[in-house]
Amino acid sequence: MRLSALGALAPTLIGQAQAAPQSAPADLTPPPDLFDAQLLDLDFWVKPRTLSVTRPQSGERAKLLYWKDGEVIDSAYQQLCHLLRDVNGRETAPIDPKLLEMLWGTQAFIARYGMDQPLEILSGYRTPASNARLLEQGIPAARKSLHMVGKAADIRVASLNEEVLGGLIRSFRQGGVGYYYRSGPKGGWIHADTGLNRTWKG
Repeated sequence: MRLSALGALAPTLIGQAQAAPQSAPADLTPPPDLFDAQLLDLDFWVKPRTLSVTRPQSGERAKLLYWKDGEVIDSAYQQLCHLLRDVNGRETAPIDPKLLEMLWGTQAFIARYGMDQPLEILSGYRTPASNARLLEQGIPAARKSLHMVGKAADIRVASLNEEVLGGLIRSFRQGGVGYYYRSGPKGGWIHADTGLNRTWKG
């Protein structure tokens, strides 16, 4: 599966980097209150991409090199599609490579600050039947959810609260970001998708 050598998110961010000089990553320690992906440079986007994820619902974990030298590694891509499957509906569907790039970018960016926890995938692909079931149960879900076409994921990172994680994903400027605040030891989660740029709170 061929993608551009820089990936889908790179052009916007590279344009920003060329417009004004940016500080070196080392100058950003300790981590700021809110991360900003516009600080990334060209070198960030051309390096190999390894995505580390966990599915709390199924207990699965994986760390996969899925992109190298401008190409998606198909075997790893298929594994990621399986990991982001509808666990309840027991169905797998193709996941938008742009979504994987956004997830990888998020993880690789915070790793620059020593945070190497896997992304918790709470929901990836969702069958129409599973989506309808959530609506019937009063659980937040859009009737035309992008989860149903493999373009959305609900995620969490143990060391980041919703505001910080959502702010980072929003700074990529590549899709929708939903903030779901919840009380409890694990807190809430962030919805990320590759649809229109928009934000909301649920």
